[in-house]
Amino acid sequence: MTLSVCVYCGSRFGDGPVFAAAARELGRRLGERGGSLVYGGGRVGLMGTVADAALAAGARVVGVIPQALMDREVGHRGLSELHVVQTMHERKQRMAERAEAFVALPGGIGTLEELYEVWSWQQLGYHDKPVALLNVDGYYDELLAFMATGHRRGFVSDAQHGALIVEADVDRLLDRLAAAAARATAPDDYSRI
Repeated sequence: MTLSVCVYCGSRFGDGPVFAAAARELGRRLGERGGSLVYGGGRVGLMGTVADAALAAGARVVGVIPQALMDREVGHRGLSELHVVQTMHERKQRMAERAEAFVALPGGIGTLEELYEVWSWQQLGYHDKPVALLNVDGYYDELLAFMATGHRRGFVSDAQHGALIVEADVDRLLDRLAAAAARATAPDDYSRI
């Protein structure tokens, strides 16, 4: 699998070691499968954990970070590539352009914003790359219940509700992403965003 996966995740560790363990496993398995990681370029929290694990497993790791965060010294300087950009919008667009699939690990409001934005872009036809959640320790259970309510109440279409890949197991997640990415055919068009 030579899949380039964009990972969104927390700049914190959460309330237990299970989250860092999942980030390490995702980074390690991505590298062992010959994939590459695209992420927000940070060295702290789950962001740094997934990047370090991917690097240790031989993956190419591409970080994209705004200058304002780099200035706070949270940028990871040991990556294969580190791109320093001016805005968050430029960061997210560059990350999306470099990825063939998207995964959200547990995280806070920034992670959720990134997940929903790339999922919205998929719905609007800007890309047809797979979007997924790694539901570690049931972290996203309540969010998934809310999305099921949105679907049931008519605000989320059948297609979009079914488009989100959800797994708790890293290998199953990567298998499903690879299969979905292989079916993707539409050219990206982020110029309309």
